[in-house]
Amino acid sequence: MPRRTTVQGESAEEDADLVSCMIDYQAGRIDGFERVYAALAPGLRRFLAAGLPDAGGADDLLQETFLEIHRARRTYLPPLPVRPWAFGVAKNVLRRHRRSAGRRAAREQEAQASAARDADGPTPALPPAAPGRSERELMDAVDQLPPGRREAWVLHHLQGLSFRQIAARLRIGVTAARLRSSRASKALRSALGSRTGDRDE
Repeated sequence: MPRRTTVQGESAEEDADLVSCMIDYQAGRIDGFERVYAALAPGLRRFLAAGLPDAGGADDLLQETFLEIHRARRTYLPPLPVRPWAFGVAKNVLRRHRRSAGRRAAREQEAQASAARDADGPTPALPPAAPGRSERELMDAVDQLPPGRREAWVLHHLQGLSFRQIAARLRIGVTAARLRSSRASKALRSALGSRTGDRDE
């Protein structure tokens, strides 16, 4: 007579033995953990590897899965089958990993796009003065700007440096460089009564 098997393809006897091992593990017996690991690790690793674009990361996720199993071991309720519970933990680990990888890829893509915009943007020309204003009046207004804003504005609009280059030169962040130049442009528009300077993008 063939042995009765569970839905995971394991025999009822093997599944019962795994339940016994899990109970020992919950009681703090190290040999219980070792037997649980030996029984579950190969299948869990195959499951994790199948869900990754690069199977090489499966070992790290396997370690993370068993760390989660250890933390959640008290939530397992014998004599329920151990495998579905353990694979549920692995599924959650894999789902978190995918979300984290997706967010990381999006951040890297945005950083690369921002760097390309800063490095490859057109070199700005000298902005025109407002109607009825001379270039001298524009430069006088520039001279009235606070030093930090004036330097960022001149480097970007007159010398054509990217905000990344300005940030490196002034030893500030790229966002700070962009903000200084933007605020300088707004001050010039206010002082001259019209739009001066290219849009800070």
